[in-house]
Amino acid sequence: MDWGKLPDVGAVALLTCAFASVARRGFTAVSGLWLTGWLLIELHFAALMFLSSSGELGAVASFIALAALVWAGVTFMWACVPFRSELSSRWMIAAVIGTNTLYIGLLTFAPTGYWAFVPAALLVGILPFAIALFTIRTFNHPLRWSAVSLFGGLSAFLLAVQNQPGNGPELALNAVFFTVYFGCGIHFWYTYRRATTGALITIAGFLAWSAVFVIGPSINAFFPALHPESEVWNLPKYVVAVGMILLLLESQIEHNKFLALHDELTGLPNRRLFQDRLAGALERAHRTGKQTALLLVDLDRFKQVNDTAGHHVGDLLLKRVGEIFQGRIRRSDTVARTGGDEFSVILEDPTCRADAERVGHSLIQLLNEPLDLDGHTVRVGASVGIAVYPDDALSAESLCIAADRRMYSDKNATRSDEIVEAGCAGLPEPFPPMSETPRGIKRRRLEPSSLSSPAK
Repeated sequence: MDWGKLPDVGAVALLTCAFASVARRGFTAVSGLWLTGWLLIELHFAALMFLSSSGELGAVASFIALAALVWAGVTFMWACVPFRSELSSRWMIAAVIGTNTLYIGLLTFAPTGYWAFVPAALLVGILPFAIALFTIRTFNHPLRWSAVSLFGGLSAFLLAVQNQPGNGPELALNAVFFTVYFGCGIHFWYTYRRATTGALITIAGFLAWSAVFVIGPSINAFFPALHPESEVWNLPKYVVAVGMILLLLESQIEHNKFLALHDELTGLPNRRLFQDRLAGALERAHRTGKQTALLLVDLDRFKQVNDTAGHHVGDLLLKRVGEIFQGRIRRSDTVARTGGDEFSVILEDPTCRADAERVGHSLIQLLNEPLDLDGHTVRVGASVGIAVYPDDALSAESLCIAADRRMYSDKNATRSDEIVEAGCAGLPEPFPPMSETPRGIKRRRLEPSSLSSPAK
């Protein structure tokens, strides 16, 4: 047993534990794959301790060490694929792992020049290409073709060097590792195209890791008297580990920032962000002499949905309402969840009172439609209050008060209509027909003079 590898085993184990500790606080499918990759790197170093064993044990340890290094790299690549749920992507990852593992097995156990090397090298490039070509009509992505190109080039290189006398198998093995870890660098660059410390360190680490399998053989070939310390070749691994930990921490910080300004259930801006955006909208309107409209929308029968169908359906209802509102307003406007069942909408320039009333009317119509939520069909309806800057108020607080008063006036009018309709059910109609205005839209328009004077 080679005890000289024990420090590497311990160092990778400590880094893996640190990585697992950070990942546990915000565990995702990606961080789980990264953790799996580092466990495979740990297996790689553990197997290297038995490399000097004689007989079959040494051969098996060599195969496990080499295969684990490839499996780890492919796992890191797989973690960056945004379409992992695609069936063809699973075929692709199985093809890459299977063909490269087969080739490493031949390098470990088969004699040089064995006939199976040629078909194994062909499979490394042909099988991923065939899968990509066969599924191109149903799915296509640049990352897939980058992987196909990488392993196609690897296949051609293996055919060229694998039967070369002397160092042919060594060149072939280093080519496999270079391709896998250079592919990791490409995949991480595509997925984390942002100028953060974690992204830059991780991408640079993978590129350095892949360069090890080119620089090392080059030094042996052209500078045989130069013998760098073996630990130098392991430095890129630790750089990648540190970069990944930083990426996790950066993601957690961004997530915490998002939660501080957004509603966790719906993902919409919360009251804090809504107030900031409303203040900004009013300042822009004041500077340009334009109008800004505020809509407060309150669901009518949300408590009834919670009581009869359960809070799970109530949560689904709030998410659906948020999606409906986001699909109706412009991207330049803001929809926020500012209360339990209350949503607020900011309509910026170009807008006017008529535009705001049309938007409010359409939102109420959408909420009057039945919604299918987890097998429950619910009808909620809503009441809306509209206030326009600068006609109704000159400050954010006064505008919210004006919209809130109109919203409750609309809600009270809706309840009165429901009571009248219930009392007159089945009787001859003693009153003139009611207005065709859909329930939930205000029956009368309150003029600014009916409100308290706007704040100066």
